[in-house]
Amino acid sequence: MNQVRVASLGLDKASNTPVVILQELDGERVLPIWIGPGEASAIAMELAGMKFSRPLTHDLFMAMLQGLGSELQRVLITKVVDNTYHAELIIRRDGQVVSIDARPSDSIAIALRAKAPIYAHEDLLEQASIEIQPSEIEPGEGPDVPDAEEAKGMDAEQLKEYLKRLNPEDFGRFNP
Repeated sequence: MNQVRVASLGLDKASNTPVVILQELDGERVLPIWIGPGEASAIAMELAGMKFSRPLTHDLFMAMLQGLGSELQRVLITKVVDNTYHAELIIRRDGQVVSIDARPSDSIAIALRAKAPIYAHEDLLEQASIEIQPSEIEPGEGPDVPDAEEAKGMDAEQLKEYLKRLNPEDFGRFNP
């Protein structure tokens, strides 16, 4: 497992689908994960430090964890099955550790609130990541980002080749 951070939150220009870009802490590889607009807003609001008088869903989850005497230790992005990423919330309570299956988007939103580290499995970074190489692609010259339907039609090797050529600037900015 490699520790990653939220490098940016973008918008797939072709489909208007939000994309969270995770970058490994000790490297240049990035892992794009297409997510829903609600989760993108939750991530963007936390990154911007926006707080509300009443708890939103991910804030409520954090309050429940704390109220039960639990702590989010880390988030693991573990695999991709049928173009769907899977994650686990690793929670500690009373000396016991529990792993809970979750969507990466929700997991990332919760990890940001808990200030918990996020890890991606090496296989995901190796197979589905892209490396940032700004010298190879001038800004604005990158390939179009495939929408969710186009990505589903690609086999693993096609997607890997496409992602190698992709530049994070190819994504628009997501605004909550």
